[in-house]
Amino acid sequence: LPNTSPSRYFSSVSDRDLKNTPQTLISSTLHRFDSIKKMAYASRFLSRSKQLQGSLVILQQQHAIPVRAFAKEAARPTFKGDEMLKGVFFDIKNKFQAAVDILRKEKITLAPEDPAAVKQYANVMKTIRQKADMFSESQRIKHDIETETQDIPDARAYLLKLQEIRTRRGLTDELGAEAMMFEALEKVEKDIKKPLLRSDKKGMDLLVAEFEKGNKKLGIRKEDLSKYEENLELSMAKAQLDELKSDAVEAMESQKKKEEFNDEEMPDVKSLDIRNFI
Repeated sequence: LPNTSPSRYFSSVSDRDLKNTPQTLISSTLHRFDSIKKMAYASRFLSRSKQLQGSLVILQQQHAIPVRAFAKEAARPTFKGDEMLKGVFFDIKNKFQAAVDILRKEKITLAPEDPAAVKQYANVMKTIRQKADMFSESQRIKHDIETETQDIPDARAYLLKLQEIRTRRGLTDELGAEAMMFEALEKVEKDIKKPLLRSDKKGMDLLVAEFEKGNKKLGIRKEDLSKYEENLELSMAKAQLDELKSDAVEAMESQKKKEEFNDEEMPDVKSLDIRNFI
């Protein structure tokens, strides 16, 4: 919507909703890396299949006579898809290496209950995103909104798409901003006596004015948008640390059950240093 930033309506995150969502850079990159390997293998297989000698079997009565047809020597054809996959592969490889290089240097403390540890983890992930040229969570939301709503003609479908994106990204509307946005739309459409189209500048100006009234009631200010985005990133970081801590504790408890480790004391999860495992 003109003169409005969707990020202001998505300023709260539920850690519980995010806990089961794989957000860490390494797991995401490895997943994409595996997909690229499969695509590259399929492309290479299709390419090489054109160079293999054909084998024909001629059936004559009760006998099978194998006949081999050999292709002439030819240069391996070059496909645009091969170059595209190669480019994607190296792009992902470079991003992954950039992330690992940073994780080898930065200390991460698995203490989601400690605000200082959460802030440090958030800063590390921010550095990784900058080095690897990746989106932050707020940037990802903005990108999703821009790409998924560009062809939507009416305001109601636009707001429904925002609702869908919010739910998909695991965001909660604790302030009730979403309901106020639909109430504002209802009021404007009642005034203009027709569905509001995004191309209707006068009608959209009325809607934006209603949104501003709602923002004022909720205490949302444009100048505080950067703070809302920072709080979003901190909430994401806390959820990721929660997940990492749970995984670490589960792994240690599983190891402790083995007979050879019965006399070993399980270390405090806060003392673990990820740099020792890379």
